[in-house]
Amino acid sequence: MLVLLLAISCGRKENSPAGLKDAFGEDFLVGVALNEGQIRALDSATDSVIRLHFNAAEPENCLKSEAIHPEEDTYDWELADKYVDFCTERGITPYGHVLIWHSQLSPWFAVDENGNDVSPEVLKQRMKEHITTVMTRYKGRIKGWDVVNEAIEDDGSWRQSPFYRILGEEYIPLAFQYAHEADPDCELYYNDYGMHHEGRHRRVLELVGMLKDRGLRIDAVGFQGHMGMDYPDIDIFEKYMREVADMGVGICITEWDMSALPTITSSADVATLAQSLGIAPENMLNPYPDALPEEISAQWNKRVEDFFSMFRRNSDIIRRVNIWGLNDSSSWKSTPRRRDYPLLFNDDLTPKDVVKHFTISE
Repeated sequence: MLVLLLAISCGRKENSPAGLKDAFGEDFLVGVALNEGQIRALDSATDSVIRLHFNAAEPENCLKSEAIHPEEDTYDWELADKYVDFCTERGITPYGHVLIWHSQLSPWFAVDENGNDVSPEVLKQRMKEHITTVMTRYKGRIKGWDVVNEAIEDDGSWRQSPFYRILGEEYIPLAFQYAHEADPDCELYYNDYGMHHEGRHRRVLELVGMLKDRGLRIDAVGFQGHMGMDYPDIDIFEKYMREVADMGVGICITEWDMSALPTITSSADVATLAQSLGIAPENMLNPYPDALPEEISAQWNKRVEDFFSMFRRNSDIIRRVNIWGLNDSSSWKSTPRRRDYPLLFNDDLTPKDVVKHFTISE
């Protein structure tokens, strides 16, 4: 059990509440992904939890191209401006997500008026204009950007996105070049999920090396933390983080959440898995519709504790841990058809046991 003397180490008043940002204050920033309602501060209780626990943030959607650049000659700054203002007013460091990504891409971005792929030169021009316009607006206010997101498949092959189809892998160094030119002081990141897959890991190492060989800046690699009860292996995740950091870049844990549900794949023996969990096979899609069983909750909290302790152990390379959502009911992983419990706060905003473990001084 870690004993955190927060009143002394963080300089807070003895009886004032401690947040995650206090517990990990000497290790890394602790961030949260903000949805539209949270950015607009529609609920005071939610706002209080955000203020208490987090000193960094990313927006879920408002900086993605389909939201901020819906038409070629049209930008929608309204919610993005509110996001940056929200963070600034609360002493929260804002980060940008994302500049170049194949998903949630503006429908016009990579096609001509007939719906065909644009030429390489046109796509380069559109990339540069988009990156430059967005980054310039928030220059000096957004600390770092996910420049390119999810460009690599599990096996290490390049994702066949419109950017790759038209420009090949060259679109990645071009994006980093344009981003650096737009804001030379901003931190630049490559971000991807499933970083425990060896193929993707090896390609990321090659990508970092390629950018550095060309004299281009890459400040950190974002390890998306979408996890489950049986993946990733904590030792492999740690090993791969260290290997990337050895390339001379920092590490950000981005989009962290941990599903509490049993992992089901197309090849899974559902009947066997259901029997081992005491769940009827027909209920495997939504095994815990009302609440998480105490035994599963305890296992979940322990696994989260192990990962965050590992993150602390590697605080020499980790700059930020960003949680992908505030509470379970706001998570993208939880739907009426498949109720999940993947975040650090319950539906009613009360902290889960692992939060108490790290924030309560004993």
